[in-house]
Amino acid sequence: MENNTHTVFNAAQLKMLNMMAMLKTKEEIDGLQQVVSDYLAKLLHGEIDRLWEEGELSEEKVESFRTLHERTHYNKQQL
Repeated sequence: MENNTHTVFNAAQLKMLNMMAMLKTKEEIDGLQQVVSDYLAKLLHGEIDRLWEEGELSEEKVESFRTLHERTHYNKQQL
């Protein structure tokens, strides 16, 4: 069965692909990965700070995560 699906990239993804095409070594790729990871971590920290300042996140809520169990229940397939 042939799969004729196509991936459509958004502008940000295309820009990243174009930048990655210029990288030639593993070290360059690792460097870009670190920069992107650092950027995303900075965004996440900003969002956490915002939630904390607006009262949507608190010490009690964070503590409640320790006992949170939200696992997907899987049904065993019959063979």
